[in-house]
Amino acid sequence: QVQFVESGGGLVQPGGSLRLSCLASLSAFSKYAIGWYRQAPGKQRELVAGITSTGSTNYADSVKGRFTISRDNAKNTVYLQMNSLKPEDTAVYYCNTKIATRAYWGQGTQVTVSS
Repeated sequence: QVQFVESGGGLVQPGGSLRLSCLASLSAFSKYAIGWYRQAPGKQRELVAGITSTGSTNYADSVKGRFTISRDNAKNTVYLQMNSLKPEDTAVYYCNTKIATRAYWGQGTQVTVSS
């Protein structure tokens, strides 16, 4: 059974920072690419950042230069460092991986950027 537990969300002012964590209950965690997605109210879920098993990363254009994804395979954890946060970053943030044809999601963590 694959499970993700996201944490680290909260309320932050514009320009502030947060670091999200995603703890995975996943055998051979290091072999899998992991993604951070987000979903704002009334909008579709979108990919924010992804990291492969070899550490290659990719980012949505809207977060490039502000967000950094990383992983610690010894801790079965993926991080999302978010700097220079904007109100439009407000969303629920989710971890994701795909194994064969199945996608696995965590319960999400709320990030609210507001003054």
